[in-house]
Amino acid sequence: MSKPQRPQRPKPPPSGRTNLASCIVATIFLIFVVIVILIVYFTVFKPKDPKISVSAVQLPSFSIQNSTVNFTFSQYVSVHNPNRAAFSHYDSTLQLIYSGSQVGFMFIPAGKIEAGQTQFMAATFAAQSFPVSDPNRASGMVQNPLGPTFGDGLSGLSGTGAGPVGSTMQIESRLEMGGRIRNKTCD
Repeated sequence: MSKPQRPQRPKPPPSGRTNLASCIVATIFLIFVVIVILIVYFTVFKPKDPKISVSAVQLPSFSIQNSTVNFTFSQYVSVHNPNRAAFSHYDSTLQLIYSGSQVGFMFIPAGKIEAGQTQFMAATFAAQSFPVSDPNRASGMVQNPLGPTFGDGLSGLSGTGAGPVGSTMQIESRLEMGGRIRNKTCD
């Protein structure tokens, strides 16, 4: 004898509490994933400034005649890209300024430095002939009434007989470059 089968009742739909709990868990998980992605991006893929260092500054030719200076200026620079993407630098200039006046200028063309690579750059130009001025006279504070004296660097005596004075020149070298990271592809 077989029992008659009772029709099965459909299960009641889940309560609103379980739906809400599922949404909260999913939202917390998604927020956690977004935070992890942001942390990874800012620690691993954050673009860093290139490391620029001046390797050498040379004056291959230098002469002073009648308080006028002529020289050739050479500057050697290395630029290291610490990023995981290529670094593109745009047109730059190298300027040599003396007493507020530009005495030398060189154009540095745009270029690209691959990820983790170092590029060496050399800039050489002849400075325009310019008169040497006494910085004390320009400011109105004359401390040496005889004015500047220049020796030839060989005889060991200057025009005043005060001891060995050679032809010297102090140069402050400043290089400014700007660029952007392009084509962020990491292998």
